[in-house]
Order: sequence, then C-alpha cells, then structure tokens
Amino acid sequence: MTTARGRLGELSPAQRALLVALAVLGATWLLVLRRRDADVRGWGLSLGGLLDVPPAPIHVTVRAAIVALGWASLIALLVFPAFAVGFARWWHVRHIEWTPPPKLVDAVLGQLVVVALPEEAFFRGYLQTSLDRAWGRRVEIFGAKVGPALLVSSALFALGHLATIPHPARLAVFFPSLVFGWLRARTGGIGAGLAFHAMCNLLSDGLARGSGLH
Repeated sequence: MTTARGRLGELSPAQRALLVALAVLGATWLLVLRRRDADVRGWGLSLGGLLDVPPAPIHVTVRAAIVALGWASLIALLVFPAFAVGFARWWHVRHIEWTPPPKLVDAVLGQLVVVALPEEAFFRGYLQTSLDRAWGRRVEIFGAKVGPALLVSSALFALGHLATIPHPARLAVFFPSLVFGWLRARTGGIGAGLAFHAMCNLLSDGLARGSGLH
C-alpha cells in the first residue's frame, strides 16, 4: 500500500512547491482573511485596497501597484549587480548571462501569483506581523522599524524552502527574506516585497539557465 509520504516523494519539486504554496495561502486565509472584519491593512494584506471591504477604487489599487513596483525596482538596482557577481563566484561561472524563460509572461505570472504571493502573504503578512505585535519593533533600519520578528520569520522561511527541496543551498533564501521583510516594514504592505520576491526568482532562474546550470 502506497503511503502518503511515498506519494509526496513521487512529486516533482515544482509540484511539491505548488502544494506548499497552496498550504500557506490557505493558512493565511484561515488565520486572517476569512473573517469579514479582518484588518487586512494592519496585516499588510490589502494589496493596494484590492482586499479591502469594500475594495478600493481601481485607480487607488493601480497607484499602489506602481509604488510597490517602484520600491522593488529600486532595491533590485541596488542588490542585483552584487548578487550576479556572487552567483558567478559561488558556481564558478566565468560568463554571466541572463536567459529568459521560454514563456516569459507565464513565468512572471507564475512567480507573482503561485510563488511570491502565498509566501509573502503568510511569512511577511501573517507571521512577521504577528511576531512584531508580540515582541515589538525595536530598531530602525533605513526608515523601517524592525525587530526579532524579521530574523525569526526569515529563518522559518528558509527552513520551509529546505523542506521542499532538502539541499543546504536552499537555506540561502534567508538573506533575500530579510529584504522582503524590510520592505514589508518600510512600505506597510506586502506588495513591494511580493514584486521584489518574484524579481529575485526570475533573476536566479535566468542566471542558472544562461550558465547551463539547469
């Protein structure tokens, strides 16, 4: 008789990641969003007013999306060059090249909706907010007040990635998670972190593809 663990072991990494994404999104809904009176803005889950009750006018949501994308792009300009150099040294790649996925639009939407949204909603929206409320935010870093919740939520984020693919390199997501959490604290929502999260995944995947690593 095939056990549940055995069936999970037969899934591809992408399928396991999708199951985890659905699980964390479902957990966020159960813990926060299912309540009609949920303070979605307080949890950082408003998404520019899209999940407000009633929803904000569309121009408000569009403006919030532009601001979030601006924050993500600014951080990307500051971080990505150093990341590319570190990537080349870690994997001993002589020539750095970013190769887009075969279906770029599908990849962008997949990273935003399937990967980044569930993870940011749970780890930065629910978990980091809950821990901040319990422990407080004691330090201001570049305009964002953060506390131990940033470190703990990032550590749990890294362990969650290790659980889907048991390889020590998966723990490296702890470091970009610090940036995602900082953006959550700095902007008051998960939108900027969500966009930057998707950008990070697209960058690392494209560099790996261009370098022949997968």
